[in-house]
Amino acid sequence: MAIRVGGPLAAAAVLAAACSSGGSSSSPSTPASPASPAAGGSTSAATVDVHSSNGQSFLTDSSGRSLYLWVPDTSTMSTCSGACATAWPPLTVKGAPTAGIGASAGDLGMISRSDGSKQVTYAGHPLYYFAGDKAAGQTNGEGSNGFGAPWYLVAPSGQQITSLSAASAPSTIAPSSSTGSNAGGGGY
Repeated sequence: MAIRVGGPLAAAAVLAAACSSGGSSSSPSTPASPASPAAGGSTSAATVDVHSSNGQSFLTDSSGRSLYLWVPDTSTMSTCSGACATAWPPLTVKGAPTAGIGASAGDLGMISRSDGSKQVTYAGHPLYYFAGDKAAGQTNGEGSNGFGAPWYLVAPSGQQITSLSAASAPSTIAPSSSTGSNAGGGGY
């Protein structure tokens, strides 16, 4: 995995901002703009897709933003809140999530967060964005150990991806196909 200086620094800045905000809260902060998926806002519906980079397929939202799991979570509870949910915004919805390209509808679900919002799950894993991913196709959070435990991209099988050969630039991401070929491009 390539080391990116911007990713850790961006995560540290997010954490520092969250820690200096004054109060302590166990629920995620309200996003400045719900239209920004990385801000973690609720949308009426969410589509979970599968994209590929460097020969590895992983879950994204419909705009190509990478989705992650956190090892301490359970299939019924997210354990990431407060400053954690600022750095790793949960994928929340007001309606039912849908399976897009390559994702299994049977693996999609929802759990209730401590603030009452509904977080999307896949194969029993609550899903999150990483605040350090600034564009579609970035995987800066892969393998990081933020908030005391590992964060991983999620494979279409629902398993964690424990290594990705390199963090991707947005132009290298293409939707995966049922044949496993990326013929036709589809970069972002």
